[in-house]
Amino acid sequence: MSTIFEEIRKDHDTQRTLLDLLVKTHGDSDGREELFQRVKAALQTHETAEERFFYRPLMAYDTGVEKSRHGIAEHHEMDEVIEQMESTDFSSPAWLGYAKKLQDMALHHFEDEEKQFFISAGQKFEDDEKTRLGQEYRSEMERLNS
Repeated sequence: MSTIFEEIRKDHDTQRTLLDLLVKTHGDSDGREELFQRVKAALQTHETAEERFFYRPLMAYDTGVEKSRHGIAEHHEMDEVIEQMESTDFSSPAWLGYAKKLQDMALHHFEDEEKQFFISAGQKFEDDEKTRLGQEYRSEMERLNS
């Protein structure tokens, strides 16, 4: 049984790979648009499941409120960059700039979670809760992706 931390980290690894591929694309190619749609879907479903099954339980603790707010705010900031990318021509140099900005933001966000938030939550959540949240998170990801 995977914990919430293992499940989230697994998705972070996939998103790191997708973002790395995305910033290596060129011009208005079919590959760029397809990869962008995959990145967008991966980030948005992950944000939703993570807010429900990681941040909401973390907010139950006084010391988890600020971390949760910070993480959710970063989700919102990434969503805004995705919106900018959607309204920018795929062949525009600005589009690649937004893609790199999104990658930087996501990598920063993943590092915050993996190096700080997981440690804090790990001290708060009971072992059975970590496993239950991991199962609920994965079920939500499957539901959102179906």
